[in-house]
Amino acid sequence: MSLYGVMRTGGSGMNAQSNKLATVADNIANVNTTGYKRASTEFSSLILRSGTGNYNSGSVETQVRYAISDPGTMNYTTSATDLAIQGNGFFVVSDAGGTPYLTRAGSFVPDGQGNLYNTGGYYLMGYNIKNGAQPNVVANGLGNLEVVNIAQQSLLGNPTTQAGISSANLDSNAAISAGPPNFTSKTSVITYDNIGNAVKLDMYMFKTAANTWDVQIYNSAGAAAGGGFPYAAGSQLGTTQTFTFDVSATGKGRLAAASPTSMAFTIPGGSPVTFDMSSMTQVADEFQFKATTNGNAPSALDRVEVSSDGTMYSIFDDGTRIASYKIPLATVPSPDNLSPEVGNVYSISTNSGNIQVDFAGNSGLGTIKPEALEASNVDLANELTAMIESQRGYTANSKVFQTGADLLDVLVNLKR
Repeated sequence: MSLYGVMRTGGSGMNAQSNKLATVADNIANVNTTGYKRASTEFSSLILRSGTGNYNSGSVETQVRYAISDPGTMNYTTSATDLAIQGNGFFVVSDAGGTPYLTRAGSFVPDGQGNLYNTGGYYLMGYNIKNGAQPNVVANGLGNLEVVNIAQQSLLGNPTTQAGISSANLDSNAAISAGPPNFTSKTSVITYDNIGNAVKLDMYMFKTAANTWDVQIYNSAGAAAGGGFPYAAGSQLGTTQTFTFDVSATGKGRLAAASPTSMAFTIPGGSPVTFDMSSMTQVADEFQFKATTNGNAPSALDRVEVSSDGTMYSIFDDGTRIASYKIPLATVPSPDNLSPEVGNVYSISTNSGNIQVDFAGNSGLGTIKPEALEASNVDLANELTAMIESQRGYTANSKVFQTGADLLDVLVNLKR
C-alpha cells in the first residue's frame, strides 16, 4: 500500500466534504431568497485496480445537483406584480443586454421606465397583445417576446364605432303617442367622438300605432334648457326609423321580418355608427333599454392585474380594462439539469434539453398566482444536519491524512 496514496485519498475526502459544506453554506445563505433552489453534493467512489496482495486506495468524486423542479411554499403579498408559478414552468426573463434566461423568482417591480424587473435585475418577458393583437407564440423558441412595460399605457381617446342593444323592451300596453314632443319612452346613451369627448345621445320611442314604433336619436347638447324638446336645428342624428313587431305565436313580440333592425347615423365630431336594434322586443312588460358601445375617453393607468393564465390587464382611472400582455411560461425536459447563473436564473444546457414555450395551464405547465411569491425550497433543519455530517467527515479524513503523514515520517526515519 502506498502511503502517498493514503494521503491523497484523505485529501480527496477532505476536498469532497469541503464541496458539500460549500453547498450547505449557499443553501443556508439563501434560505429566504425568493425562488431559490437548493444545491446538494453527491459522492461517487473512484476505485484503483489492485493486486491480490496489496490495495491501492482511490478517492472520492463529487457532483453538485440542483433541486430546481422541487417547488417552494407560497408566500402571499399585496403587490399585483408579485408572481408565482403553481406547478411546472419558469418565467422568461432577460438581462439588460437582451439575453434570455429562466427563473422562478417572480418579485417584479417597475423600473424608472415602467419595465418590470426582479431583485436579480432581470426583466420579465411577455407577448404584447394591446389593440387586440393575438400572441404569435414560437413553441420551441423565445421569438416575438418583449419586455413587459406598465408605464407607457396611457389610454388614448377612441371614437365609438360600434353600438347596439344588449336587451331592450317596449311596453306593448303603452298608449299611442301624438308624436314629438310627446314621447312614449326615453333613454340616453354615452358615446365618444374622435378625440375621446363624451357625446350623450337622447333616444326617444314613440308608439304611433299598434305594434309600430318610431325611434329618433338626438344630440343631447342641442336640447332645450332643462333638457328635452325642443332641440336645436340639426340636433337629430340620422332619420326617424319605424320599427314593427310580430305579436303572433311565432314572433312572440320580436321585430317583424319586414322591420328594419338598425339605425345609421354619425356621432357629432366622431365616426359613422350603425346602432344594432335587432334584439329589441315589444311584450307586455315595462320599458327597459340596455345598450353597449365601444370607444373611451382619455384616461391614466390606475393599476394592473394578472390572471392565472398569464394575461396582464391594464385598469384605467375610468374603469376601462384592457388586456395588454400575455405572460408565457417555459420549461425543458430535464429542469434539474439547467445551468444556474448569477441572479437566481437558469440557462439552457446540453443535459437539460431544448426550451418549450406555452401559456399557463397548457402543455403540462402550471398556473400563475398573482400577489404571491415562491419561497426558497431550502429546509434549514436538513442543512444544519448536513453541515454537521460534513464537518465530522472532514475531521475523519484529516485524521487519515495525518496518520499517513506520520507513517511516512516513521519510514523516512528508519535509516539514521
